[in-house]
Amino acid sequence: MTLTRATELLAVQIDMGGGYNRNSAKMILADVTKEHGQAAVDQLIRALKLDEIFDFKVGMKFRF
Repeated sequence: MTLTRATELLAVQIDMGGGYNRNSAKMILADVTKEHGQAAVDQLIRALKLDEIFDFKVGMKFRF
């Protein structure tokens, strides 16, 4: 998955909100971790304000 595609998918999850969408966002970030590393995940958390929306923290590990 490209970072652009991950951003698009995360934007959909942000718009919908809720617990199920938080889990979907975790799965997207797990895929980003696998392909692009933790730095890319941290960048997405900051850029999309996922810390405020889903309470994700920079440095948080996502796995599935």
